[in-house]
Amino acid sequence: MTVFVQILTLLGSVALFLFGLNLMSGGLQKVAGDGLRAFLASMTSNALKRILTGMGVTAAIQSSTATTIMVVSFVNAGLLTLAQAIGVIMGANIGTTVTSWIMAVFGFSYDLSTISFPLILVGFMMMSFSGKNRKLRDVGEIIIGFALFFVGFAMLRSTAATLISPDSFGFLKGWTGMGFLSVLLFLIIGTLLTICFQSSAATMAIIMLLITSGVIPFKMAAAMILGENIGTTIAANVAASIGNTTSKRAAMAHTVFNVFGVCWVLAVFPFFLKLIGMVVSSLFGLPDPNSVDFSAYADGLPSNVSSSLLYSVTTMHTIFNLTNTLILVWFIPQIEKVVGLIIPGKPDDEEVFRLKFIQGGPLSTAELSLDEAKSEIVHFGEICHKGFGYVRSAVNVKTADELDELYAKLDKYEGITDRVEYEIASYLSEVSKGDISAESASRIKGMYRIIGEMESLGDSGEAIGRMMKRTLSFGSSFSEEMLKKLNRMMDLVEDAYGAMMVNLNERYSSLKDITNALDAEYNINEYRNELREEHIVNIEKQGYDYRTGVFYMDIIAEFEKMGDFIINISEAQISENIS
Repeated sequence: MTVFVQILTLLGSVALFLFGLNLMSGGLQKVAGDGLRAFLASMTSNALKRILTGMGVTAAIQSSTATTIMVVSFVNAGLLTLAQAIGVIMGANIGTTVTSWIMAVFGFSYDLSTISFPLILVGFMMMSFSGKNRKLRDVGEIIIGFALFFVGFAMLRSTAATLISPDSFGFLKGWTGMGFLSVLLFLIIGTLLTICFQSSAATMAIIMLLITSGVIPFKMAAAMILGENIGTTIAANVAASIGNTTSKRAAMAHTVFNVFGVCWVLAVFPFFLKLIGMVVSSLFGLPDPNSVDFSAYADGLPSNVSSSLLYSVTTMHTIFNLTNTLILVWFIPQIEKVVGLIIPGKPDDEEVFRLKFIQGGPLSTAELSLDEAKSEIVHFGEICHKGFGYVRSAVNVKTADELDELYAKLDKYEGITDRVEYEIASYLSEVSKGDISAESASRIKGMYRIIGEMESLGDSGEAIGRMMKRTLSFGSSFSEEMLKKLNRMMDLVEDAYGAMMVNLNERYSSLKDITNALDAEYNINEYRNELREEHIVNIEKQGYDYRTGVFYMDIIAEFEKMGDFIINISEAQISENIS
């Protein structure tokens, strides 16, 4: 019964450790979130900056998994290219070693749990009395997460001291004498632990406890670290599984990068361990971890031996990721090709009919979520623009059979615009439920208006298709002169689409002038007025088919309505930016 309680306490300690780490990481992401996009955008111009960015972001938010998932989201939203993402992920692998060093230096040498409860009080008061001050609440969340992280780690150490021992975990010791097979076995154990906990920090904490308790030698701990580096890639692949092709490739690049590193280290494993021993001995003046004989320390490990083992696993973790990055940073184009072969692309026509950038729920901060929504809205505009190409073809059709085929496409695009509008609106609704600023609320309001106008463009395209079907069903056809003027009107609508896409692609708060859209709208209205006056004059002319003229003017009027929808989009975009 006592052992059962101790096991539950151990698992609870791991849960508290992870909860504290996640709370701290979440708070750090919220505090830094609004600036992360600009930071990533400005710091990815070359490979060195990408690596430093990944290191900096991961060290700041204390989670390589969060950084990698964020990078995958940015790739999904078109904010980062695949090459940029690979560089950032490489840096994230190095940045994650900071957590290991914090645990090795502070977690075992100092009992920080003694100051954790006062910190929890401070954090709780900051969150309770923050009012509308989101920053203060987020900082309070960071402090509580930091405190719980060390409380959980202290409890983990305390419970492990009585529960984890060479006697109770003798089966693990029995698995260490099978040569290279043992290395592979402990590599798999490290991988599985990381997949289960979804945290490389938790796996590193367990490795540190196992090695300082004398359960496993440094060689097996090193193998578990290699496994942890494979296991940590799983979360990003899961997050990317519902993303677009490029985001899946970014997540797979993380796996390829880490698996390659594990392979080359395994190929030189004995020499790599000797290198780590030399570094620890020369830098810290501690015994070589490779020569530690646990049987010589029946009463427990001396502090210098314990420190040697702790620093060795952390040094190994750091050197592995640093060396792997220095090797593979020169082969990013080759990594791109490899992941391209593993995850083949899809033709554009297959991807256009689904959301490309919004795949999961909102990200941790409103701005990052709205950037994904912005990219999806630009894609929505491209869908509408492509649908207009079928409108042009339908107007110029010669036979009913051709029109039936084109009308089916226009009807399909009308359904697509309905579905895309609904999906984006649902996403924006989820974002609105979180803590958002007045600025973000204004952006969301503008986005709602934009997607509503885009859905109306789909309705207009389908309506023009129906008008053409009715025209042909009555045996009417447009004269060459009428077709020429209809095509002129479509050219003007095309110009309006062009202005709309230029304005939509402007970065947030950059759009200050929509003269291009206003000019396009003016030209459409003026030409519509000209054609309407001409139609009224033609009614009185001999030989003018009035019914065909009505069909003709109905289509002209629908094109003018499309112009209204398009200018409304640019107006909503600029009001979103300046409000």
